Parts: sequence; structure tokens; C-alpha cells
Amino acid sequence: MHQTFDAALGINLLHANQEGADHNRAHFDEWGITCINIMSSPGAGKTVVLERTLAAITQDLSPSLKAAVIEGDMTTELDADRLRQYGVPVIAINTGRSCHLDSKMVAGGLHRLVHEFNPSEIDLVLVENVGNLVCPAEFEVGEHAKVALLSITEGEDKPLKYPVMFQEADCLLITKMDLAPYLEIDVDRIIANVRQMNPHATIIPLSAKSGEGFETWLSWLKAQVNLRKSQKPSTSAQTSHEGLI
Repeated sequence: MHQTFDAALGINLLHANQEGADHNRAHFDEWGITCINIMSSPGAGKTVVLERTLAAITQDLSPSLKAAVIEGDMTTELDADRLRQYGVPVIAINTGRSCHLDSKMVAGGLHRLVHEFNPSEIDLVLVENVGNLVCPAEFEVGEHAKVALLSITEGEDKPLKYPVMFQEADCLLITKMDLAPYLEIDVDRIIANVRQMNPHATIIPLSAKSGEGFETWLSWLKAQVNLRKSQKPSTSAQTSHEGLI
């Protein structure tokens, strides 16, 4: 966990957020829900990847895998409305001037989610964070895994220039691979630069247009869900809403 400190006051600015994230994660664990935090710069393709992912989950993958989305944007519900077309619960959070979601915002979204839908019927919550390559990686929201997207149109140097995002990622999706033939881009160099920051992340070249890499991406998601299900507590209080911020 990367720590941010106020130089004058010496206060850990992330301490309260981390406590909230731990609280959110405890609820996800109680209900056996896997939470994935999806992050990238604006325009890297988060929403279109989610559209194709939700289409696969609801139509092609398995009817027993039920997803919900917490959708973060500074303003509007344009992306949330796009995702609602797939018949899954979508909670929109507008952050105003804030360039990222924090644990308190997600707690509010989670509170709305579990009061409108039965959490025992949700396997996967996908959090689409605000488009930004800096702040979202430092503010945990209660996720079990972080997924970063990097479009090949952004260049090979971004993992070196914005290291925290790539150091924190459990999985990296290199998006818009269908454009590779038209760009002077070295995908191997992107991967090598990511590996300098993070030798352990799963890296998946992917195209929402052609479908390249989606089978691998969906398999990764399913593995995360199956891991949480195997750890789900066998208590009788798994649908309790008490204690949510």
C-alpha cells in the first residue's frame, strides 16, 4: 500500500480511506462477492470493455455468474446508462471535482446496491473508476483486485511515467489491439516497461472490437470469482446490511 503524507502536518492522508476500504471489503467477503477496481486514463476503453464483458457474462459465459457495476464519473450518467442496457444492477456515482473514487463513495454506492438488490444473488461487482492514471491507484475502495487498462494509442512509456498505477495492478489489459497494424507501436516494449514496474501482474492484450484476448480476460475474472466463493463464510448472516457507512 503506497502512503501519502502531508509534509506540514505529517498526517497519513490515506489512513481514513484505508479503514473505509477494509470495511467495504469485509462486507464483500461476508456476502461472497468479488470486487474488481477497473482503472485507466480517459479514453482507454474501460466502458466498452465492460460492455463486452457484461454481454459475455449475461449471454455467453454462465447464467450463474451475476454481476453488478458501480460506475464512477465526475459528471453525468452516460456510461452508467450504456451499461444498464445489459440488464445488470448499475449504481452511478458522480464525484464532482474529485479525480477518483474513494472508499466512502463506494460505501455509499454499495449501500444503495444492497438495498435495491439481494447481495446473495451477486457474484461480482465491477467498479469503473474515474479516468485518471494517478489518483485511483492510491485510493483503495475495498476491491479484491485492481485491473489497469492501457490503450496502445497512449504509447510505450506510460508505465514508466505513471508507475504507481502499474505497480498496483493485478491485471493489465492492453486495449485497442485492433489498431496495432496502423500504429508505430511496440507492444513487447509496453510489456517490458510494465514488467519493470510489476513482474507479477497478468498482462492481456485485448480488443473489444475484434474480441482478441476476451476469452483470457473472462477466464481471469472467473478465477477471481471462484477464489472468493471458495473463501465465503458459511454464516447465516450473509445478507445483513448493518454496519455499512
